[in-house]
Amino acid sequence: MVGRREVPVDPGAGPVQRFAYELRKLRQDAGGITYRALAQRAGYSVTTLSQAAAGEQLPTLSVALAYVRACGGEAVEWEARWGQAVNEAAAQPIDADGGAGADLPYRGLARFETRDSGRFFGREQLTGDVVELLRRQRFAAVFGPSGSGKSSLLRAGLIPALQHTREAALRPAAIRILTPGDRPARTQGRHFTPTATCPASASDTLVIVDQFEEVFTLCRDPAERARFLDMLLTARRPESRLRVLLAVRADFYGRCAEHRELAEALRDANVLVGPMTAGELRDAIVKPAAADGLTVERALTAHLVEEVADAPGGLPLLSHVLLETWRRRRGKVLTMAGYQAAGGLGGAIATTAEEVYATFTEGQKAAARRVLLRLVAPGEGTPDTRRPAQRTELEVTADGQETAHVLEQLVRARLLTLDDDTGVNLAHEALLTAWPRLRAWIEEDRERLRAHRKLTEAARTWEELGHEAGALYRGSRLAAAQEHFGGDPGEDLTDLEGAFLTASYAAREEDERAAARTTRRLRALTATLSALLVLALVASLMAWHQSRVSEQRREAADAARQAALSRQLAAQSAALLDTEPDLASLLAVQSYQTSPISQAMESLYAAAAMPLQHVLTGHSKAVIATAFSRDGRTLTTAGTDGAVRKWDTRTGRLRNALPGDTSAGDEYHPVELSPDGRTMATEDTTGVEKVTVQLRDTSTGRLRGTLPELTAGVGPLAFSPDGRTLATGRMDHGVQLWDVSTGRLRRSLPEVTADVGPLVFSSDGRTLATGRMDHGVQLWDTSTGRLRRTLPERTADVVLLAFSPDGRTLATGSLDRSVELWDSSTGRLRRTLPEKTDDIRSLVFSPDGRTLATGSADYRIRLWDTGTGRLRETFPGHTDTLLSITFSPDGRSLATGSLDNTSRLWHLPADQKQATLPEHLKETDEAGFSGGGRTLATGSLERSVELWDSSTGRLRSSLPEETVDVRSLAFSPDGRTLATGSQNRGVQLWDTSTGHLLRSLAGYTGVADTLAFSSDGHTLATGSVHRGAELWNASTGRLRRIQPEEAIGMGASTGFSPDGRTLVIGGEDGTVGLWDTSTGKLRTSLPGHSDTVGSLEFSPDGRTLATGSADHTVRLWDTGTGRTRGSLPGYAAEPGALAFSPDGDVLATSSIDDHTVGLWDARSGSRLATFSGHTDTVFAAAFSPDGRTLTTGSIDQTVRRWKVDLPTPTAAIDKICRTIGRDLTARERSVYLPDQPHDVCKP
Repeated sequence: MVGRREVPVDPGAGPVQRFAYELRKLRQDAGGITYRALAQRAGYSVTTLSQAAAGEQLPTLSVALAYVRACGGEAVEWEARWGQAVNEAAAQPIDADGGAGADLPYRGLARFETRDSGRFFGREQLTGDVVELLRRQRFAAVFGPSGSGKSSLLRAGLIPALQHTREAALRPAAIRILTPGDRPARTQGRHFTPTATCPASASDTLVIVDQFEEVFTLCRDPAERARFLDMLLTARRPESRLRVLLAVRADFYGRCAEHRELAEALRDANVLVGPMTAGELRDAIVKPAAADGLTVERALTAHLVEEVADAPGGLPLLSHVLLETWRRRRGKVLTMAGYQAAGGLGGAIATTAEEVYATFTEGQKAAARRVLLRLVAPGEGTPDTRRPAQRTELEVTADGQETAHVLEQLVRARLLTLDDDTGVNLAHEALLTAWPRLRAWIEEDRERLRAHRKLTEAARTWEELGHEAGALYRGSRLAAAQEHFGGDPGEDLTDLEGAFLTASYAAREEDERAAARTTRRLRALTATLSALLVLALVASLMAWHQSRVSEQRREAADAARQAALSRQLAAQSAALLDTEPDLASLLAVQSYQTSPISQAMESLYAAAAMPLQHVLTGHSKAVIATAFSRDGRTLTTAGTDGAVRKWDTRTGRLRNALPGDTSAGDEYHPVELSPDGRTMATEDTTGVEKVTVQLRDTSTGRLRGTLPELTAGVGPLAFSPDGRTLATGRMDHGVQLWDVSTGRLRRSLPEVTADVGPLVFSSDGRTLATGRMDHGVQLWDTSTGRLRRTLPERTADVVLLAFSPDGRTLATGSLDRSVELWDSSTGRLRRTLPEKTDDIRSLVFSPDGRTLATGSADYRIRLWDTGTGRLRETFPGHTDTLLSITFSPDGRSLATGSLDNTSRLWHLPADQKQATLPEHLKETDEAGFSGGGRTLATGSLERSVELWDSSTGRLRSSLPEETVDVRSLAFSPDGRTLATGSQNRGVQLWDTSTGHLLRSLAGYTGVADTLAFSSDGHTLATGSVHRGAELWNASTGRLRRIQPEEAIGMGASTGFSPDGRTLVIGGEDGTVGLWDTSTGKLRTSLPGHSDTVGSLEFSPDGRTLATGSADHTVRLWDTGTGRTRGSLPGYAAEPGALAFSPDGDVLATSSIDDHTVGLWDARSGSRLATFSGHTDTVFAAAFSPDGRTLTTGSIDQTVRRWKVDLPTPTAAIDKICRTIGRDLTARERSVYLPDQPHDVCKP
């Protein structure tokens, strides 16, 4: 799938767009450098640089110049261009409305009125549905989500339709519109008296109740609410001469069911207001403009239809952005440039509101906040709603002129509406979510707003009861009011509210004075007895303390000496682990036994983590050949002196031994074992010119046969896979094939022009590959003796050959230290291993053909991925050159032989296998694991999000192309949902099983730098250095809470505590904040880091927080106290991923710099183990549910699974001593432990 490119930008739209266009052209002229590479050069993040060229706003000068320099541009020239763009943008004019009385084609946030029916388009079908509903029902309701246009539908669609209908019975005698308010039965009763009509007329009076949800949000008195509902329900009786139509927000449908008669009345009498179709949206956009002789650019129309279609609450945003675009029109055309200048669909309301707010003085800004919050009814389990208020309630300050000015400006900007010059209301509920500043105010004051609404109701009730004392606040209600409003009435309280609180405080003081008189007599009886007890305790403790001081000093000195020795031995063990693993392992054991400090534990686990299973000693000469039995239970080893030893692979015990030729000295003689280890072929020299090859039974030593004398001498030997044929290379350039059972010559291959090098059979025995000392390799048909193919000559002699199990690949090792993989059927070179090591001395494929093992003169074993050519593992092998490597039949064990006269068995556990991912993942910008590490999600600037099976590396699914340019992603705890944040699409939630889009976060614009799900999966946190942190309902996509303004700039990383009550936010300045998710208040700040905090992780119990920073530290914090438990000692790299084990005892870290993965004791901070193997940045880590496996993903295109169920120290010591099979030699003891009287591995 080809990734979607950047959204095109029109250079003619304005100076901002022109500057972005020129930046993009500069990047293309520089070779189309990727943003990831650009970020590495420029020192800024991918997000920052891509936004610089997005055309939405001018970048800062420093970002622009960094972008230019990274592309090879001239800084001086581009600084001048940037300055010109700034000046042009500031001088751009914006059209005004054209006068207060201008007939606007769009209503903005204001609803459509009946007089606006000529501009109301797109709802003709729905209007007809409502008319039909009223034809059938006397009592009905229109349900729809906030922002679906219910109020406009009734006023500009339904009422004109009823007034002009030809059906006399359907045409109302009168139409009355009301909103319930907080006292609906008392204030709206007059509307339920039908209009007097001619007795012959069948027309009824229609009562439209708009914003019916106020019955639940504003009316707090259940009795008042019940009386009002009874008034409404009288319309069900024909004699009432009333018809009632309710307009109800859809999320209050359940509240309607609480009233039995209401629920029964609405069961089959309702219409749902759904989203507009694409055609209806097009009419709503284009036709109002056409009515004024204006046109809308086709691109703008198409863009708006795509943005608004199926978007909940999108219509008021559409109406407002169209009004603002009309104000910025060019002549008679509404343009895309005007739309973008207005702030786009999601930003137009905020742009308008901020423009008005910016004109206010400080006093007026305070008044604006006070007024707007008075007009909000905070939801309790439901979204926030509007709350109309009288002007007298809003003008509560001494300077009423400021409030009046604020109201005038907000009304002129169509953000507020006035009803009969006395009632004030928000123009639309969309303002509650679309204006970030208002959202922040609501969230900061949410609890105070709830308390204020209750106070208003209580004060009004107190007044209606004639200031009765029993109606005053007392106890917890008064304490809560005092917490929110202080001891004195605040300036934002009305006179009635202030008087109510003053009276409540006075009543409480009187109650307290009465209680004080009762308790004053009980306070003077208990002061003197404790002093005598304290004196007695002090005297006894001083004597005990003196006796302990000297003893503690002696113990401390001894412990310090032991710790110093332990630290020294641990350091020596770490230094020797690669070159002398046996000695290093023994020193690690002694280090821990001397003093179990953190360094000792780390060295012990490092030694125990080596895959070494057994060290097999006993040969007196170099071990040149190794072979497993077919069941893998027995290993046969052969030395250059012909000695043979058989070992139990499970226990490492010797089963059988045959002596070698003691007269052989150090002379080398060819030795080869059959694949099953039962037969050994060796050179037997009986004279200078008489050389034979003997075949012996490795179990008994019995001579099975002798090949005829080879006068030219014996070269390399090779058995066929079935052990029935032996190939011998002669010194006279010939190769012969022998029948092992009879000793007869089967076939001689044609002589070659150079000495014969290595020999190897294919797995089916039909092909023999031979190496020549003139750099050549030939492949022969063993049944005919004909030459099948000659590989291209190499630049150095080929000294090693190995066939893959399927025979399709031939590996060659040359004297120039290169290893190459060839297609044996075509003779073409497939791959050269990228890393040249020391002289290659051994080479073998694993049984499944996926791994190639090499042994070198640098004593190391290397495992290579044959599919990609990448190095998988490197581990220290022997203390001298490796001569032989053999895989066990199941591929889980590896046997090696060496010049150090030992053979070793290595265990390759299945859960350290890796999955290889495609090449393009080198460009991964974001990645994350699902719970347990089963699925890996990757995203980048150029490609859509892809989901991978972390065990196999197979692609499970790809999300649609709109997920290209993803900057953040996160899995829900159950792994069923993936959240993505992108430049163009905001934040979206996807079904991971189907790849379908579930929902988008309503109203989210810009880029989310980080995402995190709560532990129950119900809440999603978004973090952005520009927007701060916000909490969203993951099921609905609606905003739950926005963090206060002080959280802005702290969105570099986010995370939830396990109980979901705390949100942690990491900032670019190194700060970390813990926020209460229910109140939005900052609980505590964690100072300590000096650079961006990019990694956060809570322990499973929530008591510990780990933070990783670009200052190259990882810190552990006590979340209860906010105190640091310290930094991880010895950690000196930039951290990548962090992950706690399920039991919280172990913290895993990945390093961006050295590509290692570390395990740490979460309590002490000491390092437990370090895993090496990745060759590039490790971007994700996850523990399995049982905590025994750690899965890591890296830009090196691999996913690795590490076995991390660390043994106890006792088990680790036992494993090391059992594996090494020896103790320190006298020389080693004299060097490292001269004063140690006993053995390291005690029996």
